[in-house]
Amino acid sequence: MTMPMNDVVPTESEELVPSRYAVKVGDIDVLVVSDGVLPLPTQTMSTNADPAARAAWFKDMFLGPENFDWALNVLLVRSGEQVILVDAGLGGQFPGFPRAGQFPKRLAAAGIALESITDIVITHMHMDHIGGLLVEDVKNRLRADVKIHVSAAEVAFWAAPDFSQTDMPQPVPDVLRSTAQAFMQAYGERIRTFERRHEVAPGVVASLTGGHTPGHCVVYVNSAGERLTFAGDALFPVAFDHPDWHNGFEHDPEEAVRVRVELLNEAAASGELFVATHLPFPSVGRVALEGEGFRWVAGFWNY
Repeated sequence: MTMPMNDVVPTESEELVPSRYAVKVGDIDVLVVSDGVLPLPTQTMSTNADPAARAAWFKDMFLGPENFDWALNVLLVRSGEQVILVDAGLGGQFPGFPRAGQFPKRLAAAGIALESITDIVITHMHMDHIGGLLVEDVKNRLRADVKIHVSAAEVAFWAAPDFSQTDMPQPVPDVLRSTAQAFMQAYGERIRTFERRHEVAPGVVASLTGGHTPGHCVVYVNSAGERLTFAGDALFPVAFDHPDWHNGFEHDPEEAVRVRVELLNEAAASGELFVATHLPFPSVGRVALEGEGFRWVAGFWNY
């Protein structure tokens, strides 16, 4: 039996593979949304690794050898009357990344209006987390009273950012600076800063970690004895096997390693659901201990 092609080819308003995944955490609804992918050099994931060890790891993962696709995920959380967006992806204004900047159309495909968002948490102000808010159609549709939550340390850092410990492809630092400046100019009046921990909504807490950037934070979702952690850029796919490998985008690599190991140990001990920006979509799983490292246990899709 053959299937007509119009039964498998998506229409203009649909995608063949819906890039969103819903999770229930107690009484709180969570939606992981893919913003797409962007290509990066493999060296960026392991700047302090032996080149042979790096090549072997990427080969074992069927990635590389020189470049690989980096996933981008954002989170949407509904707690009571509040709808919280955690990070906003890359946006479509950066040449060379045509497969990223997808979250606005994917929210629309899920039936979620940008106008419904009451709060936005920014884990940190790198361009692939704030760029989506600089898209004109997004800026124009967000509520005038939307609250944007960013750690005070992050805002202070980007007033005069230090890239001395990073190892990024050029001209990324200049683009990061200009994007952070544009974000502050566009949203400065709506930004609400916090010091260490801030309850954005009942059961939704932003918590400062530092490391990746001085003001990097993670988001905990707690309800009815269940917990999900959105780890932002505290870790990357290589972190389970090699948590000590530095990422070129880390502004304090040694502190980033400490934060990463602490979060992974915490997640392994609790058995909580774990999501991160750059783990392959839908990035919902758990962390287990394995020898001196960790193991990612992907969640079974509930469909």
